Amino acid sequence: MATKASVRPSAPAAAKMAASKGNKGGKIKRAQFKDKDKPTDIRSSNIEAAKAVADAIRTSLGPKGMDKMIMGKTGDVTITNDGATILKEMQVFHPAARMLVELSKAQDIEAGDGTTSVVVLCGSLLDAARKLLLRGIHPTTISEAFQIAQTKACEILQSIAVPIKLSDREVLIKMASTSLNSKVVSQYSNLLAPLSVEAIMSIIDVDTATNVDLKDIRVVAKVGGTVEDTKLVRGIVLTQRACATGVHRVERAKVALIQFCLSPPKTDMDNQVVISDYTQMDRILREERVYILDLCKKIKKSGANVLLIQKSILRDALNDMALHFLTKMKVLVVKDIERDEIDFVSRTLGCRPIASADHMLPEHLGMADLVEEMNVGGGNKVVTITGCQSSAKTCSILVQGSNKLLAEEAERSIHDALCVIRCLIKNKNMICGGGAPETELSIKLANYASTLSGVESHCIKMFAEAMEIVPFTLAENAGLPPINIVTELRNRHAQGEAMAGINVKKSCITNITEENVLQPLLVSLSAITLASETVRSILKIDDIVNTR
Repeated sequence: MATKASVRPSAPAAAKMAASKGNKGGKIKRAQFKDKDKPTDIRSSNIEAAKAVADAIRTSLGPKGMDKMIMGKTGDVTITNDGATILKEMQVFHPAARMLVELSKAQDIEAGDGTTSVVVLCGSLLDAARKLLLRGIHPTTISEAFQIAQTKACEILQSIAVPIKLSDREVLIKMASTSLNSKVVSQYSNLLAPLSVEAIMSIIDVDTATNVDLKDIRVVAKVGGTVEDTKLVRGIVLTQRACATGVHRVERAKVALIQFCLSPPKTDMDNQVVISDYTQMDRILREERVYILDLCKKIKKSGANVLLIQKSILRDALNDMALHFLTKMKVLVVKDIERDEIDFVSRTLGCRPIASADHMLPEHLGMADLVEEMNVGGGNKVVTITGCQSSAKTCSILVQGSNKLLAEEAERSIHDALCVIRCLIKNKNMICGGGAPETELSIKLANYASTLSGVESHCIKMFAEAMEIVPFTLAENAGLPPINIVTELRNRHAQGEAMAGINVKKSCITNITEENVLQPLLVSLSAITLASETVRSILKIDDIVNTR
């Protein structure tokens, strides 16, 4: 009977087998360890990318902040220190960094001001979250603690806010000036702030207003003159010049806004008409003349003496023959009105856009006291329509500048000032600026954190410390020693001086309300809420998945 002999491996072979098994186990363990590391690496990468964006625009915070020169692909140059504009033009590839661009855009829509502050605040909170993650605290725990801190911060801000009345014009002007003081055109804040307040007040009812639609205020930038020539026009300002009909001023104007072309019609498809003799050409020219004369007669019959023609991309909106007839009829003509201007023009004039010559009726026309072509310097002209006899409350601001860069920056600055006043209409409370509310928040949140226990308390303390980035950056950008300034500021707030802030003009800490550095409560509430939400969103991400 055959028996199976059991073969045992030699000692060196057994050792080799054991080593190979150990290696396999080690590889599996190492693979598992790498998988555990991946969420941490992703989170760290996201935080670093977002912080890089925040650090890039941090130097433009405050009245002494630096400006950025942005160069577009086509060679267009923009000089600004408006956070939303810088980030909108910046080329950002990392998905987490793009979240900060969206954050700035959201602040611009919600409050219109504080677009740099919200990104700087978000960068500081991300840095605080990174330190907490390095100490082994779970991201969900940090996120929940930041939510509690955000709610508490909003309560503290509301407790230190001062209610205002919209009828108090001086306070509104002070707030608009604070917004303009950090802009390139800050030296013109004495002119632009009252102008912005007047524009808003002219389109709202002070007693009942709870919001304002900024589409009712049209800001038009035009090169020519200086920023000091900027003015409010109670009507419409058109950047297009009047056509050469010899008429440049019309009183008691009847304005027609037409959307059809005063030129020969074209076929729907590309067709060629072959003319074999002169009689056929004469007939075509005669028919063309009759067609255009008929259109011009219908316009004149309606009683219109001012004609606004919408821009056409298919054919000429106005040809030479039509212009010849309208000149004889003494009609002021402005062509190439943009499509996005039609709504504002029709609401302001109380007229209806006319799509066909058959609808040229007197009831579709708008009435105005004066339509005039004005010279704005540098050989540039604008057409103004004033004394509009409609119930719509609208106005225009004509912004002038010696060059395109300055005119566009002045336009952006006025938009921010208008947004500040809109914030006050939405939420009729104000707080002081100069880093005072952030320092107050930092101290009160730290006191609140000491009443709690465990990891939550530690996270809220870090949130409180992150608030100090605003006074720290203000001092840094003003060339002051930031550590000394922030330490003194904390000391003054700890003694109960809630209105103590950084006075960058005098390079010291003063009661900031005496310097008229005021801002709407809504700007700070929105900034803290949006920055906190973005940080929590970034913390919750543990992987980036690419789609096909």
